Amino acid sequence: KMAAAAAAVPLRGCHQEIVKFDLEIKAAVQDIRDCPGPLSALTELNAAVKEKFRHLRGRIQELEQMAKEQDKESEKQALLREVENHKKQMLSNQAAWRKANLACKIAIDNSEKDQLLQGRDILRQRKTTKESLAESASNITESLMGISRMMSQQVQQSEETVQTLANSSRTILEANEEFKSMSGTIQLGRKLITKYNRRELTDKLLIFLALALFLATVLYILKKRLFPFL
Repeated sequence: KMAAAAAAVPLRGCHQEIVKFDLEIKAAVQDIRDCPGPLSALTELNAAVKEKFRHLRGRIQELEQMAKEQDKESEKQALLREVENHKKQMLSNQAAWRKANLACKIAIDNSEKDQLLQGRDILRQRKTTKESLAESASNITESLMGISRMMSQQVQQSEETVQTLANSSRTILEANEEFKSMSGTIQLGRKLITKYNRRELTDKLLIFLALALFLATVLYILKKRLFPFL
């Protein structure tokens, strides 16, 4: 009992960490969905989410290893089912992460377009008098240069975001292939366990019959020796 209690401590700790990282990822994905910009802020949020996924994946692998080390088959299978559920939840979080990035990027682009339109309206108002033509021209030039620099930065940041998403997609595909391979192994193991269980039942029945025969023989011998007249 003491050994079982000691073994349950790291299991509980691993479960708690998995739940914690899962909740943190969900909160971070919501932050990405609500991010008003700029793209640099989105990049920082994505870096944080990627790190949390790395920790979560590590905890799930630890739980899977603990499950394989269980002595009782029932506990082992129960833990492996939990591992499978955690992996599915992780894939769901990754899909939500991609959708949140797409929605945030669209919102940031729309916001920047609105700002550009507002800037154009201001420029139109400045052109109402001939005296402000020179000043307006200078402001337009500076504004366009600033927009050009901003667009250049945005293009670079967009490339980084796309690269991050591409790496995440490859990771998901690799994980999916690994999960498929593991599913086949688990199914084969389940068939072998069923076969061994049947053989164990047959062995128990044979032992029971042999024991019954032995007891009958002992009783018969005792009867002959103690009660020979019967």
